[in-house]
Amino acid sequence: MGQTIHIAITRRVRREHAAAFERGLAEFARRSLAEHGALGVQLLLPAPGSGSMEYGILRSFASAADREAFYKTDLYREWLAKSEPMVEGDPTTRELGGLEAWFPHPHATSPPRWKMALLTWIAVWPVSMAVPAALMPLLGASLPRALSAGIVAAGIVVALTWAVMPLLVKAAAGWLHQDQAKGDS
Repeated sequence: MGQTIHIAITRRVRREHAAAFERGLAEFARRSLAEHGALGVQLLLPAPGSGSMEYGILRSFASAADREAFYKTDLYREWLAKSEPMVEGDPTTRELGGLEAWFPHPHATSPPRWKMALLTWIAVWPVSMAVPAALMPLLGASLPRALSAGIVAAGIVVALTWAVMPLLVKAAAGWLHQDQAKGDS
């Protein structure tokens, strides 16, 4: 069984094609989830008012073989052909491993592992206390312990993935990438 593969892709879109690119990318992302081994895709649009035309795509595959197969599909080749007139330059692609998947940064290498681990611990500690405190009274004592634990674990993962880690990573961005800003690696 292969290891899950996470890929971060950045594309610079021509301003006059932004709306068409966004529509096409959303449709391509939706259709791509039906491909074998595709575990997920997240689209990162430029912040409103930022003036940036960089779009990010975070993809997850069940294995390296599934990733390789995806990039050979007709669906992917059609998307490349369709998007080519809408973008500038080649895509920037990076494979993310382990904790790096939480810390995407389009213009820098991943932060040091100790910083990623520390920030993850800072997030997990309070969430692992707050989620059970909030859910256990709702779940009640009659629910089997294993099922309760599974629901609590799902609550922790959801809170970390869609709320806590994105906010914490954004708040700590300067600290996370401080070494790259100084030119130290």
